[in-house]
Amino acid sequence: MKKLRDYEIGIAKLSNRKHKYEFQLNDDFFEEFGKEIILGGNLTADVELDKTESLLTFHFDITGHVRLICDRSLEEFDHPLDIQATFRIKYGDENTELADDLWQITPNTQTINIAQHLYDYIGLALPMKKLHPRFVEEEADEEEDDRDILIYSSRADSDTDEDEDDEDDTDPRWDALRNLN
Repeated sequence: MKKLRDYEIGIAKLSNRKHKYEFQLNDDFFEEFGKEIILGGNLTADVELDKTESLLTFHFDITGHVRLICDRSLEEFDHPLDIQATFRIKYGDENTELADDLWQITPNTQTINIAQHLYDYIGLALPMKKLHPRFVEEEADEEEDDRDILIYSSRADSDTDEDEDDEDDTDPRWDALRNLN
């Protein structure tokens, strides 16, 4: 956890204006979070902090690549990322998370560690299906082929077809009653 101290921003002595920071996210950064999902990477995080009297607004611009394992071949590959995100912190009575992108901290908080936020934004930008680049074109071709295949039909469509068939097979007594109008 000592390595994550490099991602702390001292907010207590900052003036009310915009401040810019740059962080390098490399293999040491990802080791701190474990290597279950992301094996490593080389990213640059440009962080702009806009401090006002009652609000801290962080704008993240994260670019680079992460090393992942292909779900199909189990080979390592580099996946490019380009992430823009915004995170806000407001001052209040207690330290609490109000929403996914809004926290509340007490006015006497001295520093903010953004390492977890950086890792979370990177994790959210990863694809659900991690494919080596050589399989991406093949996967796109399969998806195009799948679009032409009807897998199921909705019940509403089948009900309308049955209704049309039912009108042809009606009881002649009902037809006679309909003719009375």
